Amino acid sequence: MTNTERLLLVIEDDEAFARTLSRSFERRGYQVLGASGYEEAAALLEQHTPGYAVVDLKLKGNTSGLACVQLLHEHEPDMLIVVLTGFASIATAVEAIKLGAVQYLAKPSDADDIEAAFGHVAGSTEIEVTNRSTSIKTLEWERIHAVLAETDFNISEAARRLGMHRRTLARKLEKQRVK
Repeated sequence: MTNTERLLLVIEDDEAFARTLSRSFERRGYQVLGASGYEEAAALLEQHTPGYAVVDLKLKGNTSGLACVQLLHEHEPDMLIVVLTGFASIATAVEAIKLGAVQYLAKPSDADDIEAAFGHVAGSTEIEVTNRSTSIKTLEWERIHAVLAETDFNISEAARRLGMHRRTLARKLEKQRVK
């Protein structure tokens, strides 16, 4: 079993992005392992104990990166886990942190952002609290993502629970997608 201080596991199903991210971290002195989903990550954990992990929230086949976060945290509670997502929401951010992630970043994020997130694990009282009220669109977006998280990102089931057509939900997700 290898236990390397600068060992990083990247769980990302977009091969091009995973390759780019891996190269960036290798240039920074990390040894990088890659997995495209839960099963591959679990297999790698049988042989390795990374100190760092970057996990995409939504993986192919509607697999949730939250399950990967839970697996990683159970394997090594001190692992610094950063969740990346193109579908940012408060509900999934809260769940990611509860399951063991230290940070939650919206895409696009690069190696600089992720490495900074690894270094910023303690909470801060210096964050400004705004007095802005939440819009109806934001509330709808948060509800959609809460239901998506509950259904493990199964669009059909989430649409059923939200009482809307699957295509309507898909359109809303595409319209609000964080790029």
